[in-house]
Amino acid sequence: MKALMCNAFGPPEALVLQEVASPSPGPKQVVIHVKAAGVNFPDGLMVQGKYQFKPPLPFVPGCELAGLVKAVGEGVTHVRAGDAVLALMVGGAFAEEALAPAETVIPLPAGVDFEVAASFMTTYGTSYHALKDRARMRSGETLLVLGAAGGVGLAAVELGKLMGAHVIAAASTEDKLAVCRARGADATINYANENLKDRVKELTQGRGVDVIYDPVGGAFSEPALRSMSWGGRFLVIGFASGEIPRIPLNLTLLKGCSIVGVFWGEFMKREPPANSANVQQLFAWLVSGQLKPLVSARFPLSQAVDALQCVLQRKATGKIVILPG
Repeated sequence: MKALMCNAFGPPEALVLQEVASPSPGPKQVVIHVKAAGVNFPDGLMVQGKYQFKPPLPFVPGCELAGLVKAVGEGVTHVRAGDAVLALMVGGAFAEEALAPAETVIPLPAGVDFEVAASFMTTYGTSYHALKDRARMRSGETLLVLGAAGGVGLAAVELGKLMGAHVIAAASTEDKLAVCRARGADATINYANENLKDRVKELTQGRGVDVIYDPVGGAFSEPALRSMSWGGRFLVIGFASGEIPRIPLNLTLLKGCSIVGVFWGEFMKREPPANSANVQQLFAWLVSGQLKPLVSARFPLSQAVDALQCVLQRKATGKIVILPG
């Protein structure tokens, strides 16, 4: 089978598409014929050795996939050969077949498309955990989403509306903001040519926002924090800009607000029952049509490097998927 291999940490261009042996399942493992693999920002960081942890070399990148079960190992009872599933792994998704720990494999509800499934759980799982568990956002509050047209950002826009928030979406182009409005944003800010702090003040009649969702970091984090209302919550999702901001902590004192870290991957491991409840709710919303993941581009496995670059350069709107077939 073909797989995209990372043989040494470095730029995505160093990845190699090569023939490797098909995996065989050991105890509590599942082999999946990959129909679609989601491309996420951490995938690009991982191949460069810039993520929170470095997988042992060599490895196949890609942490999110959907497909059909090919074989199961001893002790696997919740799925069987032929079942449609999604899987969330440390790596291995950018290949024609993938080996996944059984506990990361989730059966798909009937009728869920493979491309949608491969685009769903990482972004919506992260955003729902952030808004529900970390911000404890309430209906009627105002939510500001930075990087709102990206994968996690657009999920936060959708979920924010579904959870009853007034959603302000901030992004860098008018095309991206149009996508945000189509996904339910009540107001938008183009922070390429508008002053973020002043525009938030205008949109909230000087009150500020209750929750800030920041997957970008960099130059906009501090002005966003300065736009926060009393008792607000600033959600640290990631640093897609490549810059970890230095925040004046006196702002948290003056506003009585909180800076809250969000690490969904660790939450999954540490709090499985709570995460399972979140997953069930997300699937219910997906099946009912209340959530509609946007797949904006599709790449064959032979062009997986281009897909990674598109995400790393923040050119993607919604999600990008790789189709090994």
